[in-house]
Amino acid sequence: MRLKNKVAIITGSANGMGKAEAERFAKEGAKVVIADIAEDLMLKAESEIIENGGDATAMNLDITKETDWDRVISKTIETYGKIDILVNNAGIPLFDINPMGTDSWDTVMNVNAKGTFLGMKYVIPEMIKNGGGSIVNIGSIASIVAHPIIHIGYNASKGAIRIASKAVAVKYAKDNIRVNAVHPGLMPPMTTSKPKTTDSNLVKGYEKMLADTPMGRRGRVEEVANAVLFLASDEASFITGADLFVDGGFTAL
Repeated sequence: MRLKNKVAIITGSANGMGKAEAERFAKEGAKVVIADIAEDLMLKAESEIIENGGDATAMNLDITKETDWDRVISKTIETYGKIDILVNNAGIPLFDINPMGTDSWDTVMNVNAKGTFLGMKYVIPEMIKNGGGSIVNIGSIASIVAHPIIHIGYNASKGAIRIASKAVAVKYAKDNIRVNAVHPGLMPPMTTSKPKTTDSNLVKGYEKMLADTPMGRRGRVEEVANAVLFLASDEASFITGADLFVDGGFTAL
């Protein structure tokens, strides 16, 4: 097993990409902390992993709150004794008819950029105690490519994740902590999606993004989970500060 006896916290893992990551990690022997705010879905994901022979514990986590991070880190150490892996998967997209909306900017930056930063801030001291670890941050193709149906704050927040991952990777490489980023392309919609544009605009925008994807299809959550698994595992022991794009060839254009 590629993650045997590893302890992993995966944020936003009650469903979607995060759930796929949690299930994949559990199959590879990891003890998984399902950290999310969707309590019913979180408990369901925990139950499904356990029923399939895995080890999982659900913990409520609002990634924007430092008190929540402190509690989850402490509870994970109490439950499993260490933390080997953090996947900062939780985030929100943003579709807004006003691309310069300040409230929208503040919301998406607070969740995506600050939430990812707080995860690294709180887990790194425990990883140092444990002799190292692996952090995988989930960015987006939007970190380098813009699209008119997405609020510019989303691009900015994912760009912040990309460069912050590199900065933390450089700072903590000496502590045997690896930090990498995975950037998905067009994927199934997040459950946190709450479009404010008209349905027709969204459909047209989605169709344009799909048409611009060289492979001609959206990605599958399992494909992202496989990329995250590699970077979290010891197979990537000499990789840090890297960007791994799972985008159907979009960045090759």
